[in-house]
Amino acid sequence: MKILLITKRVPFPPNSGYPIVVYNTMKGLLQLGADITLFSLNPMKGSIDIEDLNDPIFDQIKYHTVDVDTEVNVWSAFFNIFTNQSYNVSRYYSEEAAQQLESILREKSFDVIQFEGLFVVPYLDVVKANSNAKLIYRAHNIEFTMWERLAHSERFLVRRKYLAFLAQRLKAYETDQINRFHQIFAISEPDRQSILRFGCEVPMTVFPVAIDLEKYRIDKTKTSFPTLFHLGAMDWRPNQEGLEWFLDDIWPDIEKLNKDLRFYIAGKNMQKHFFEYDSDNLIVEGEVFDAIEFMNSKAIMIVPLISGTGMRVKIIEGMAMKKCIIATTTAAEGINCRHGHDILIADSADEFYRYILQCIINPKRWMEIGENARQTVENDHGIKLIAGKMLEIYKELISV
Repeated sequence: MKILLITKRVPFPPNSGYPIVVYNTMKGLLQLGADITLFSLNPMKGSIDIEDLNDPIFDQIKYHTVDVDTEVNVWSAFFNIFTNQSYNVSRYYSEEAAQQLESILREKSFDVIQFEGLFVVPYLDVVKANSNAKLIYRAHNIEFTMWERLAHSERFLVRRKYLAFLAQRLKAYETDQINRFHQIFAISEPDRQSILRFGCEVPMTVFPVAIDLEKYRIDKTKTSFPTLFHLGAMDWRPNQEGLEWFLDDIWPDIEKLNKDLRFYIAGKNMQKHFFEYDSDNLIVEGEVFDAIEFMNSKAIMIVPLISGTGMRVKIIEGMAMKKCIIATTTAAEGINCRHGHDILIADSADEFYRYILQCIINPKRWMEIGENARQTVENDHGIKLIAGKMLEIYKELISV
């Protein structure tokens, strides 16, 4: 089975949501004997030096990368208003990348070509013109929904109108493209329902985030208590927005619960203003070298998202590490979890306060939820389980 994956960024190292999803897809499929070629855009911001990569999965695939400049440019954003294109998407298209992709397709034939997310869909025409492979679109998020939520929560009128405009353009693009594939992979059931609502007519399957369970080893002797933590990519607007809400409206009261309580905040691309919150009880660490070790050393995971779609990979990882996770309904959306059993759902300041207090008073409570969380992940998110089901769909497609 010859598979080409097209990605909006280099999925190495697998240290945040999107790279983890793609990396584990490759790992699972390789274990089942697939021949994988990776074509990755390499945005200048956060660019990955391929020569520095030292990863066993990277060594098993054929890879191609193209540097692209996806940075927002005021003038290009302004002139885009007078076109019918989505500026969010068009920033990821480059002629150089299209030419290199065309060259790859002429040199090698593929059984399946999988587009990993909306921002590589601009290369669909190139693929259709140069390949007879079955085409799959994996929706990592419902992108326009996220922008609609951001627009709705924006306080400044001009910015709110512009965000709404971007969301509208993105929605038009997303809905126009969805039926140009042979198969859709949604990352959660709510996302599948959303895609159906905007007119999807092609077969669709839900594939949740797959993780390599052997990687998530727990050593409770290294877990300090009472500790809270938040871990996520801090250049993603929903993470910033949710954490700001928690720090401004919730943390001041929680901090008074216990003089020994510590809240640790970590994540790549930590925004400067978060360091201003740093205090004796609140420690802003920025990017951590080993996310799993960081999670292992803390007790209770806080995920206060109030916008965003898809499936939060960090929640799945936290569950695999037997963490008690206190999260909003939005954050837990799409995950097969149950409030009070393997997660605690809090959508208000009062609820966050109440559940954090419960866990501090009764440590057995958060430990029990963590144990149940690990069981949920083992049942639903194993890498071999998901890769096997994905490969079956590939085989069905190419047999038609």
